[in-house]
Amino acid sequence: MSGLTTHILDQAAGRPAADVAVRVSRREGSNASLLAELRTDSDGRARLVAGEDLQVGAYRLEFAIGAYFATSDLPVTDPPFLDVVVIDFAVSNVEQHWHVPLLVSPYGYSTYRGS
Repeated sequence: MSGLTTHILDQAAGRPAADVAVRVSRREGSNASLLAELRTDSDGRARLVAGEDLQVGAYRLEFAIGAYFATSDLPVTDPPFLDVVVIDFAVSNVEQHWHVPLLVSPYGYSTYRGS
C-alpha cells in the first residue's frame, strides 16, 4: 500500500490527538499547491494522499496544534508556544508507503519517517 499518512500522538496526555486540522501541500520551488485539508480521526490518524496521487517531490504538512491544545485540559499560554507545526519533507519513491507521525506536547514535538 503506497500513499501518505500521518498519526498524531499527544505526549502530554498519553493518547492519540483526535480532531486536529491537517493541511498537506505539494511544494515546487517557492510555490505550494494545497492537496487536502482534513482532520485526524478518533485514533489521531489521517490518510493524506492516496497512492495513485502521490508523486516524487517535496511536500509540506501543517498541523494546527495550538487550536488542539487550546481545547485540552492542559495549561497552555495565550498565544500558544506552538501554533502550527510545519514539516517539510520529500517523497523519493511512490511505490513505498510514506508515514509521517507527529509526537507533540504544548511545548515541543518530534517526527520521523514511520512505516
